[in-house]
Amino acid sequence: MTNAVQILIVDDELNIRNALVTLLARKGYRALSLATAEEAVDVFETTAVDLLITDLRMPGIGGMEFLRRLRTQWPSTEVVVMTAYGSIETAVEAMQAGAYDYLTKPIDRERFLIVVEKALERHRLASENQQLRDRLETRTRFERMVGESEPMQQVYHLVEMVAGSDVTVLLTGESGTGKELVARAIHHKSHRADGPFITLNCGALPETLFESELFGYEKGAFTGALFTKAGRFELAHGGTLLLDEIGELSLKSQVDFLRVLETKEFRRLGGTKVVTVDARIIAATNRNLAEAVKQGTFREDLFYRLNVVPIHLPPLRERGEDIPLLVETFLPEFCAQHQRALKHISREAMRLLRLYAWPGNIRQLRNLLERLVVTVRDPTILSEHLPEEIQVSREDLRTIVVTLGKSLKEVEKEVIRRTLMEVTNHREKAARLLGISLRSLQYKIKEYGIRE
Repeated sequence: MTNAVQILIVDDELNIRNALVTLLARKGYRALSLATAEEAVDVFETTAVDLLITDLRMPGIGGMEFLRRLRTQWPSTEVVVMTAYGSIETAVEAMQAGAYDYLTKPIDRERFLIVVEKALERHRLASENQQLRDRLETRTRFERMVGESEPMQQVYHLVEMVAGSDVTVLLTGESGTGKELVARAIHHKSHRADGPFITLNCGALPETLFESELFGYEKGAFTGALFTKAGRFELAHGGTLLLDEIGELSLKSQVDFLRVLETKEFRRLGGTKVVTVDARIIAATNRNLAEAVKQGTFREDLFYRLNVVPIHLPPLRERGEDIPLLVETFLPEFCAQHQRALKHISREAMRLLRLYAWPGNIRQLRNLLERLVVTVRDPTILSEHLPEEIQVSREDLRTIVVTLGKSLKEVEKEVIRRTLMEVTNHREKAARLLGISLRSLQYKIKEYGIRE
């Protein structure tokens, strides 16, 4: 645990710096020491520092000035100040400016270690609380969508951009990636949030039923039409209509829908009255509609009418760093649902889950976790509890497939992520394996937003 902690000591006295670094090393902490605040600022620009231990009297930028700058630019870092005996007033001023605690020189070793431990514990709790707040805020703003990876951040950004308008949105992505959740998030963040959210699965309807389901029908329109029924389009008035699996529509149904999409007017089956509807349209598909247009199975004019703002949902295999968060979200949910004691997942099992390709995406992961909650009696889910196809994925750890069109940035990010997994997030070992400095590795982890 201590290997992941970054402590920075700033003091212009070399003997003090060396003594404190040695003392911390004996307790398993990693510490970097510098002589001036100016040097420290350069470190903060590239490295996440958990705890800063700094003298208040230094040449150049003074300790108080450094502290105030730190509180503004890097507020998450805990700060302990060192001051000469008899300068307690200065130490109190530093604490009022945001320092956690102070130490008087000469440094008492026992008190020093106690203060360091408490400061790091406070930093850990603050970080966990902030992460929890961020996750809760994200889930509140984006329905039940879970993910902090870069691909999901792009999805969130697009949802925010389109929610305030009535622009037509086309959601694409493999089955199980959460397209309906995105549609609901757009609806609930829009001015139509108080209106209905209606869905129609186009792939589940034969051509003969699509028209009556979408537009409704009048009493007596056909055998068995014993009463007038409003269609899904009409039910969505004032709200949002999600047409799922739009790529499965027949060419005739595509013509019918295109006409209504352009005019927002239609007649119920067997009726003569024109019905006008104010509903936002969101379409979703797991097919490549552009390719379907080339093959003649999807109308080009309808494709362009739907594809005003495309939002692509990434497959789970492209956002493996989100899997721990998804597991952390789903496990308590299923334990409560099935009245089981809260279960946890071992580090090795989690590593295998992150390596697996997940052809069924999030839906497959949810189903697996629910099964494990019900069938595993132990409080901890181990790697041997996982299905065979997931266990064999451990052989893929040292193999990375690079497809044409993938950027060097994406490849580098994946190499770093896999290396960290191999060495159980030990950054120094990972840096050695990658042939780069620890400082460079830390910078890239921060740049790429890699979750450990």
